[in-house]
Amino acid sequence: MKTSASAESEGTDPDWEYAPLRIPADVGRLSAAAQLSLHAEFGGWELARVQRYHDGTRRVVLRRRRRSSPALPLPVLSV
Repeated sequence: MKTSASAESEGTDPDWEYAPLRIPADVGRLSAAAQLSLHAEFGGWELARVQRYHDGTRRVVLRRRRRSSPALPLPVLSV
């Protein structure tokens, strides 16, 4: 799984930051769920949207509230 560019805004809400991810078709559902759970627990991310394509890949958008403290790194999902 990899991020596509930096955290891009999916909307115009300045209170949220977004991280779009692409999950390859060969990554199992349980493996992807476990990795996303880790990002939720330790990075403060929550699931905003999931799209599944005919070839089996998934487009996932994570979001979290913007913080006034220094920015945390974007999620990088390893395969």
